[in-house]
Amino acid sequence: MAGKADSVKTIFYALGANFAIFVAKLVAALLTGSGSMLAEAVHSLADCGNQVMLLIGLRKAKSPPSPDYPLGFGKAVYFWSFLVALMLFSVGGMFSIYEGLHKLQHPEPLQWAWLAVGVLAFGIVAESLSMWGCLNEVNKARGTQSLWRWFRDSRQSELIVIFGEDLAALLGLVFALGAVLLTMATGNPMYDAIGSVGIGVLLIVIAVFIAIEIKALLIGQGVEPRTKEAMLKFLASREEIKQVYNLLTLQMGPDVVVAIKAEMSRYLAPRDLIEDINRVEAAFRTEFPEVRWCFFEPDTHD
Repeated sequence: MAGKADSVKTIFYALGANFAIFVAKLVAALLTGSGSMLAEAVHSLADCGNQVMLLIGLRKAKSPPSPDYPLGFGKAVYFWSFLVALMLFSVGGMFSIYEGLHKLQHPEPLQWAWLAVGVLAFGIVAESLSMWGCLNEVNKARGTQSLWRWFRDSRQSELIVIFGEDLAALLGLVFALGAVLLTMATGNPMYDAIGSVGIGVLLIVIAVFIAIEIKALLIGQGVEPRTKEAMLKFLASREEIKQVYNLLTLQMGPDVVVAIKAEMSRYLAPRDLIEDINRVEAAFRTEFPEVRWCFFEPDTHD
């Protein structure tokens, strides 16, 4: 089984990198008049806000259950993650496209273009460090899975969002650098405007992919397929269980709800049957510590 990634550490990596990059980009955008640079500055500022929202979501997810929310607030992190996807789409993507179209209609020559190149190069280095930190945590979670399979199967919404944001930021910086260099080489500010539009399209595409994954978690996904397979294998190995008829799981942020329907190996008095079930549940929770609620139904048929 793969390990559990430290999402909070990943978020702080990204927050620190994005704030430093935002300040550098904003100064460069004001001095150079670059539309691509301004789009990137707004993108980085939006990312900072996104990471704060993810921290709020993780904190809310740890709130204890209440009478109105008997299964706790674990899914709160999915709500905040979905808001991040909307922010990436609107503030990041739509603004970048608007700025690019505005520059196409009213082109302006770049000033201090080498400053823009330097800031973008700094941004690529800083964002690469953030992506490195994110990938370290992703690798802990994905094990032997491919990145795409992990992205589709992962139930850590905050890690999905940070990975998508870092990827968008890194590719956006490369787009912006290419646009500025083309503008410098040709003297045509149209390339800078096209770069801004390209950044916007990139952000929207990644935001849509993130939103699709988070939507599935909001609706109510079970645990990852490999985790469910491991759970079934563990239950089948228990001597107290003759046959597992059904295993239902529900991912609730960091916690998991499990319902088991199985035939027991021995037909015992009620007290002994309860003790067998309790032993299975205790061992199951030890093997899968993310399981917070476990409901066990003994039966003789599905």
